[in-house]
Amino acid sequence: MKTKFQIEFKPKILELFKKGNYSKDDFRADLIAGIIVGIIALPLAIAFGIASGVTPQQGLITAIVAGFLVSLLGGSHFLIGGPTGAFIVIVAGIVSQYGMQGLVIATILAGILLVLMGITKIGNIIKFIPYPIVVGFTSGIALVIFSTQIKDFFGLRIENVPSDFLGQWWAYITHFNTINIAETVLALVCLAIIIFWPKVTKKVPGSLIAIIVGAAASVTASYLNVDWFHFTTIGDKFPELAGGLAMPEPVMPKIDFATAKGLFSPAFTIAILCAIESLLAAMVADGVTGKKHNSNTELIGQGVANIITPLFGGIPATGALARTMANINNGGRTPVAGIIHAIVLLIIFFFALPYAVYIPLSCLAAILVMVAYNMSEWRTFKYLLKGDKADVAVLLLTFFLTVIIDLTVAIEVGVLLAIVLFVKRVSETSKINTFTGGDLAATEDDERAQLADIEHINIPEGVEVYEIDGPFFFGLASKLDELDRDASKNVKVRVLRMRKVPFMDSTGLNNLRNLWKRSTSKGIKVVLSGVNENVYSYLTKSGFANEIGKDNICNHIIPAMVRAEELVEGR
Repeated sequence: MKTKFQIEFKPKILELFKKGNYSKDDFRADLIAGIIVGIIALPLAIAFGIASGVTPQQGLITAIVAGFLVSLLGGSHFLIGGPTGAFIVIVAGIVSQYGMQGLVIATILAGILLVLMGITKIGNIIKFIPYPIVVGFTSGIALVIFSTQIKDFFGLRIENVPSDFLGQWWAYITHFNTINIAETVLALVCLAIIIFWPKVTKKVPGSLIAIIVGAAASVTASYLNVDWFHFTTIGDKFPELAGGLAMPEPVMPKIDFATAKGLFSPAFTIAILCAIESLLAAMVADGVTGKKHNSNTELIGQGVANIITPLFGGIPATGALARTMANINNGGRTPVAGIIHAIVLLIIFFFALPYAVYIPLSCLAAILVMVAYNMSEWRTFKYLLKGDKADVAVLLLTFFLTVIIDLTVAIEVGVLLAIVLFVKRVSETSKINTFTGGDLAATEDDERAQLADIEHINIPEGVEVYEIDGPFFFGLASKLDELDRDASKNVKVRVLRMRKVPFMDSTGLNNLRNLWKRSTSKGIKVVLSGVNENVYSYLTKSGFANEIGKDNICNHIIPAMVRAEELVEGR
C-alpha cells in the first residue's frame, strides 16, 4: 500500500478567514487579552534577557518577533510565544562559550530542526516523552535559575560568579559577608508583592507592580544619595538604554560547516526543549478550553520563529505556559490575541524601554525566583518519587544531570532514556507462548468471540505452535533464541502464530529469518499463521516470503495447521 507524503501545515489563524466567523466581539476579547498579556510579558522578557547573559532589549525583541510569528504561523488557538525560563541555562552557556554569534547560529539551526520535525510529523511523537524525564528537566532548570539569582537577590559583591552549580554556591557561601541589606529587603518586598498581589486583582500582574515599586525605590535612593541606601539597576549594567533604541535591522550571520557542526549539539538541545515546552503548553491549553491544536503545524511555526528572531538579535523562543494561561483567563479566543500582545510590546519597546534603567536587579531577581518556584513542580516531583523504581531512577538522573553537569547532556541522555524506556516496556508487553499438544483455539479474534463459538483444533504430533503477542521487533530477539534452545527434539514443524503482531521492523525480520535458517538446518519446517496485510506486505517486499515459500504463510490458524500436518507427513 503506497502512502502519499503530505506536509501538515495549517496555521490556526487561517481558520478565521476560511470560516469567516471572526466577529467584533471576538476582536474585542482578543484585544483586551492581548494588551494584558503584553503587560505581563514585559517584565518577564526583560528578566529572561538579562538572566540569559544578553541585554534586556534582546529579551524584549524575542517576545515581539517570536510572539508575532508563533501566533501567525502556529497550530494553537491560544499559545503565546516568547523567551522562557527554560532557556536561561542553555542560552547563558552558549553565550559564555561561543558568544552572541554562536547563539544566533545555534538558534537558527534549532529552528531548522523544528521545521524538519514538523514536516516529518515528529510532533505526534514528542508528546509521548515520559513524564519523569520532563519533570526532571523542568525541576532541574528551576533549581539552576534559582541558583543564578542569589547574587542579585542578596546584592552580593562577587566579581565573577562561576557558571557551574557547585561553584556558584561555594562563591555565595564564601562571599555572603558582602550582603547588601537594602537590596535584600527590596527583593523580599518585591517577592511578597508577586506572591500576594493576585489576592488584590489578577488583571494586573504582580511582577509589573513589583517592578514599579522597585523602580520607585531606585529613583528615591538616587535622589537621597545615601551610601547604604543604593540599588544596582539595569542602567548600571546597560547604560546604553537611557538614550532609547531603534528596532534593529535583520543581519544574516556567516555560517560555515565547521561552526554548524560544533553548535549542532546545543542547537539540538534548544530544538528538543522548545518542542517539549510548546507542545506541553498547547496540550494544557486544549485541556482547559476544549480546543485542539495541531502539533506538527506548531513545530513548523516555532521553527520559523526561531529562524527569524535571532536575525533581529533575539534569543530562542517557545510557547510560554504562564502567558498562554493568562491569555485564556483574560478572554483570548484566537491567535489574534498573541499578535496584539506582540504589538503592545513593540510600542513599549519604542516609547518606554529607556525607563527600564531604573529597575533594580534585585527586583528582577525576585521575579525570576518566583518563576523558578513555579517551574519547580516540587509537588509532582515528590509524588513521582513514590512511583516505579525505573521512573524514579530516570527522574533523579535527568534532574541531577541538568543541575550538576549540563542541560545539553541531560536532554541527550533524556531522549535516549525515553527510547530505552519505550523499548523496555513494549518488550515487557510482547511475549511468546508455546503450545506442543492438546487443543488450540482456532478463532483468530478470541476476545470478540462467544465461548460457544470458539472452535478448537488438535495440534498434531511433531508440531509446535509459537504464539507471538505484540510487535515483532528487536526486543523479541532474546525470547526467540530461548524458544529455539528449549524446543522439543521431536519437533518437525514450527507454526508461528502472528495474529497479534501489528507490525514488524527490520530487526524483527532478521530474527525471524535467523530462526527459519536455524530450523531449516535442523530439518524443521516453519509455517506462519495469522499474518495481517501489513506484515505480509513487508515480508513480500523484503523477499522473505519467497524464501520461506508463500504456501507456508497463512492468514488463519486452520490452514496453517493443515499445512503443518502436510509437512509432517512429507506431503
